[in-house]
Amino acid sequence: MSAQKSKPTSAIGALFGFVGFSVLAGLLVTIGVTPAIAVAGMTASSSIGVFESIPEYIEIGKLQQRNTLYATQGGQQVPFATLYSENRVELKWDEVSENLKTAVVAGEDRRFYEHGGVDVTSLVRAAVGSAGAGELGASGGGSTLTMQLVRNIRIAQSQQLPTQEERDAAYKEATTTTLDRKLEEMKFAIGLEKKYSKDDILLAYLNIAYFGDQTYGVQAAAQHYYNKAASDLTVAEAASLIAIVQYPDSRNMSSPDKYDANTARRDVIIKSMYAEKDIDQPTAALALSTPVASYVVLTPPTQGCGAVTASGAQYFCDYVKKNIKNLAVLGSSPEEREANWRNGGYEVYTTLNLDLTANAKAQVDTFAPAKESRFKLGSVVNSVEAGTGRVIVMAQNTTFSEVSGTDPTQTSVNFSTDRDYGGSKGFSTGSTYKPFTLLDWLEKGHGISESVNATPRTFTPMTWNGEKVKGYDPKNDNGGNPGTVSVATATAQSINTAYMAMAQKLDLADIGAVAQKLGVHRADGEELQTANPSSILGTNEIAPLTMATAYAAIASGGTYCKSIVVDNVKDADGNDLGGQPQECTQALDPQVAAAAAVAMQGLWRNGTAVGGLPADGYPEIGKTGTTNDKDQIWIIGATNKLATAVWQGTYDGPKANLRSYTSPNQSRWGSYANARPQFFRAVQSVNNTVYPGTAFGQASGSVLRGSGVAVPDMQGTSASEAQALLRSTSLAFKDGGTQASALPAGQVIGSDPAVGTVVSKGTTVTVYTSDGSGAAQVPDVSRQKVADAIKSIGGSGFDTSKVSIAGFTQGDGKNACQVAGTNPTAGSSAAKDSAIGLTVYGDRDGNDPGNCT
Repeated sequence: MSAQKSKPTSAIGALFGFVGFSVLAGLLVTIGVTPAIAVAGMTASSSIGVFESIPEYIEIGKLQQRNTLYATQGGQQVPFATLYSENRVELKWDEVSENLKTAVVAGEDRRFYEHGGVDVTSLVRAAVGSAGAGELGASGGGSTLTMQLVRNIRIAQSQQLPTQEERDAAYKEATTTTLDRKLEEMKFAIGLEKKYSKDDILLAYLNIAYFGDQTYGVQAAAQHYYNKAASDLTVAEAASLIAIVQYPDSRNMSSPDKYDANTARRDVIIKSMYAEKDIDQPTAALALSTPVASYVVLTPPTQGCGAVTASGAQYFCDYVKKNIKNLAVLGSSPEEREANWRNGGYEVYTTLNLDLTANAKAQVDTFAPAKESRFKLGSVVNSVEAGTGRVIVMAQNTTFSEVSGTDPTQTSVNFSTDRDYGGSKGFSTGSTYKPFTLLDWLEKGHGISESVNATPRTFTPMTWNGEKVKGYDPKNDNGGNPGTVSVATATAQSINTAYMAMAQKLDLADIGAVAQKLGVHRADGEELQTANPSSILGTNEIAPLTMATAYAAIASGGTYCKSIVVDNVKDADGNDLGGQPQECTQALDPQVAAAAAVAMQGLWRNGTAVGGLPADGYPEIGKTGTTNDKDQIWIIGATNKLATAVWQGTYDGPKANLRSYTSPNQSRWGSYANARPQFFRAVQSVNNTVYPGTAFGQASGSVLRGSGVAVPDMQGTSASEAQALLRSTSLAFKDGGTQASALPAGQVIGSDPAVGTVVSKGTTVTVYTSDGSGAAQVPDVSRQKVADAIKSIGGSGFDTSKVSIAGFTQGDGKNACQVAGTNPTAGSSAAKDSAIGLTVYGDRDGNDPGNCT
């Protein structure tokens, strides 16, 4: 805002104006500020006390100006957003056109370089003018450039107050025209002239003045009205800018209907410049003959995140803006930081990569377009640098807009972030939360080669913080019963019941603690819910950026770094202030992180995201997630350099099953849910060209195996012997009853888990014994003819089709074709479907005598 001239009011005001200015003029003569001039000053002595009570100085201070955000593009830092409270760029003396300097002096204060801040001659003229105009100062001419600067400084100071109410009150006080206010302006003007050079004062005025249409200072004005720098203005252009300052609303050049008013004042300034011999007659004539319309190139300011043209970067811009209160380099408190930010002049170098963000935006618009008309579909891509926490990509399918409306494709809500930084309450993460159970499993000494009983059932009791809590009966996504599976397989295939079995051996509070030390928290600011067993399957509502940051910690070898968005800030003088510090902790043992990475790489080979791994050879961990209603779907992956989270979901209104709908922009990969591996691959393949990963840390065999033990081979032993053997290997025995078997009744025939399966110590092994029903005793068929022997064997319960002559032995000439022996031997127990071989007497040479069958 800037002070503007007021309109005449009344005869009383006129009288007050004349008397008031007479007092001011007389006062100045009395105190000897300017050369003694005969003016009506008989009341001046009564005002000296008031004048002396005003402070001596006012500081020019730091003016509000633009803040510029930078990001990486093509390997270079480029500006992509402009944010400010007042559209201003503060210039140095040699950056301002000489035409502007002479125009402002000629047009506003021709004796500027002669007076000491207050011009008594002008005050007398203003007093006479006020008598006719009807209000103090209404005729103009009473204020020098220095006094105008004082008023603008006070206005600028008013806009630096912390609350809007305080700003409005201070602005009103600064712009109210009263005798006391005029005295104050003069006293401060005198102080400015004592402290600063004339050039400093003139430059400050050019930088602070309001030029209409929300534009402050000559640089912003030149850019806005002419699309050029303030150093390059012609006489006509310079005069047109200075023509605005007295009446910035009616004389600015924002529309053709204001050109006449601007031209009238511009011409007065040009003629004054000629009169002051700042320009010659041909230059003046040319400037006067040039239409305003011929040089106006109105260029709207690109202020705000909504004006960002870099593809996909609008929501990141808004996130940076909302993080200013946390940027310690801007001040010692949130209030000081916000105030300094309003003052502006900062160049903020962010962590964003515009090239990667543009690719992510293209993919999110293809795979999850905001124009989806059947339901409200939201989607984001967030990428975080492992080992630093720097946010590299933040893209969203909707269009950023500060204005609420009915267009579902436009919103100011940033789905990537917490509620306090974008308005989103987060989303249920589904199985992308499972790695926190995996990590706790590994920290407790278990291994990924251990197996758990994933048979669907009610898992009870569960433990939270050492106390028993109600159990839970989850279902698997495919509805199946996987039985006993290894943790590695359970991770790759995202088996809910297996993970519940793992959690039953752990403490739910410990699983939550693992998540929290990786920065996981609810987006709505509430406490992370961990006491409910269902929480381990991803029921908490968490921001995608939070999840990407947690996965970056796993991928980096266990180093968790809080997400940051600012690398460095330069102040208006070009000084490096620094950025957000990298706050990193070794949250996980590197061996634990490495073992988790082994299990989490199975997702791409034989898990739920086959086809999602970029074909570049870089190792990646990953996990998918789907809520029970299938309305939220995730895929998060990471190299050891960059973690990327892709989320899609219904964010308002009825829930939609994303397995039942296909993106209108692509059908090749099927439903939204089925296409997510390709969605991730399209994003991360490009990310990896800038952030190529290397091998993850090597986990030791002992960590991969954990403290589990292999189920021993108990076959053929008795039940009591099997129980003793299990006890010796720290496993528990459970009698599974008898099953049909060829083994003798009572002998162990098998177990669940099976022999060789690695399980946790204390795991109960179900042992099955033979009921003997599958076996029979081989009869003695010696000396029987082959045909008779087969009948006898069949009579004992064996399958005669599996009885055959295995060979011949030497006969004595009388026993040809008689059975000499069997295999298995007579009297032994064998499975009824066993093959039985007959050894038969042949001729004296042991050959087949023929016709034995």
